[in-house]
Amino acid sequence: MYKSVIVGTGPAGLTAAIYLARANMHPLVIEGLEPGGQLTTTTEIENYPGFPEGITGPELMDNMRKQAERFGATFINGWVKTVDLEKRPFKLEVEGKGEIITETLIISTGASAKYLGIPGETENVGRGVSTCATCDGFFFRNKELIVVGGGDTALEEANFLTRFASKVTVVHRREELRASKIMQDRARSNPKIEWALSKTPLEVVAGERGVTGLKVRNNVSGEEEILHANGVFVAIGHHPNTDFLKGQIETDENGYIVTVPGTSMTNVPGVFASGDVQDTRYRQAITAAGTGAMAAMDSEKFIDSLENN
Repeated sequence: MYKSVIVGTGPAGLTAAIYLARANMHPLVIEGLEPGGQLTTTTEIENYPGFPEGITGPELMDNMRKQAERFGATFINGWVKTVDLEKRPFKLEVEGKGEIITETLIISTGASAKYLGIPGETENVGRGVSTCATCDGFFFRNKELIVVGGGDTALEEANFLTRFASKVTVVHRREELRASKIMQDRARSNPKIEWALSKTPLEVVAGERGVTGLKVRNNVSGEEEILHANGVFVAIGHHPNTDFLKGQIETDENGYIVTVPGTSMTNVPGVFASGDVQDTRYRQAITAAGTGAMAAMDSEKFIDSLENN
């Protein structure tokens, strides 16, 4: 039986592993289908502290993993099929690995960005297609960009991108936006933002050097056209990776795990959450790493309280 098991190997899970391993807790880390999380699709990271020249996402995640292994964390690759959180110790059924038993559990499974599902999209992630303006906007200075989406997130990203881009076109399949009035007013008053409403994205167009445009269909006339752009930012939301929990932990209406404010504690004693799986606002590598440290410290304190009783 393990003292602590961590599910997920993004910056939150790996930071938790580093902290627990250094505390001599010998954590087990379960990697899913995408070891390293969303950062493995990011070519260059320039806002993570400590790397003045920047670092690639895969390299940062590999460094974190090696650091955790150096202090004694164990890694296995597998898909968590089911969990039993009714009582401690908790039981996890991992595909191909069997049953794993642990005193505490840290859930760091992240949130997956929703994609449009059109040709040329996933193939060009890192080559002009992005789901994070804060992460990648800097690389598009004086370029023309497209933001796909009609909610608050889309307009917030469009406004942010105008700090760098020469022009940002908002593409939305309906004539009416879903965003709040204040966000719409802010975006419509921005001279760098243009609108392509009632248009459905059909294909991300790219050349040898990356994205060159977005093919769309006019929903009124049925005509197709290519909107020129050097980058396409997809801003249609995220899906927290919590389906495997089967409702055993309190989540909000969108499936994000609810934690006690200022902690990583969930409503199940001994179960902690960190990273994007419980973060509906920031979704940054540095904030995920911070909550990973919190989860490790909360887990260690929980174990200590068990051993001292």
